[in-house]
Amino acid sequence: MSRAEAQQFADSHPFRLFPTLVWRVALADEVSARVNSAVLSALAELRAALPPLKLGEGWQSPQDLHRRPPFAELVACIDAAAAEVLQFLRIGHAAPYITGCWLNVLAPGRAHPAHSHPNNFLSGVYYVQTQAGADAVNFHDPRPQAAVIRPPVTALTADNTDQVVVPVKDGALLLFPSWLVHSVDANQSSEERISVSFNMMFPDYAEVISTPMW
Repeated sequence: MSRAEAQQFADSHPFRLFPTLVWRVALADEVSARVNSAVLSALAELRAALPPLKLGEGWQSPQDLHRRPPFAELVACIDAAAAEVLQFLRIGHAAPYITGCWLNVLAPGRAHPAHSHPNNFLSGVYYVQTQAGADAVNFHDPRPQAAVIRPPVTALTADNTDQVVVPVKDGALLLFPSWLVHSVDANQSSEERISVSFNMMFPDYAEVISTPMW
């Protein structure tokens, strides 16, 4: 603010409305070690009869992993994190439950396009194997009207960007609103990127009102 403006205004400051929240949880080292071991063993069994992924290929498992014993500890962590989200948001409703849970494997060169997860309340990802060049997820501005005008900016900041790149690492768990569009850039590493995705919804919504679409 210039000196002239300082003399004109008694006060001037921005404030945020309608925030978009993403929750980041780091599993304890001993917990993530057990979870990752169980997930990788299950992945090896699921893909035992399949050929190795080629450059630019990706693979997703069936979406019922939350019902399988090897994923029980991860599911418990997800449920606990979701309970914290509801407490933070002051939501007076029974905790949501997992409606789908699946493995994602991205070979070098493979990306995942922008998408959301309709008819769910929360979505999330747990990261099993990441490395430099395959260690981020993109969240996109959920306000379509904000793209009506894009004036040039002198510096890219969290307050003027239309995309936020969130770094991730092994053992990290992210939860976010299912309507929030997200994507993954092409795997620039020489190793596979392995994660577990999931959706959560309130039982009475999912079972009575509208079945989750993802």
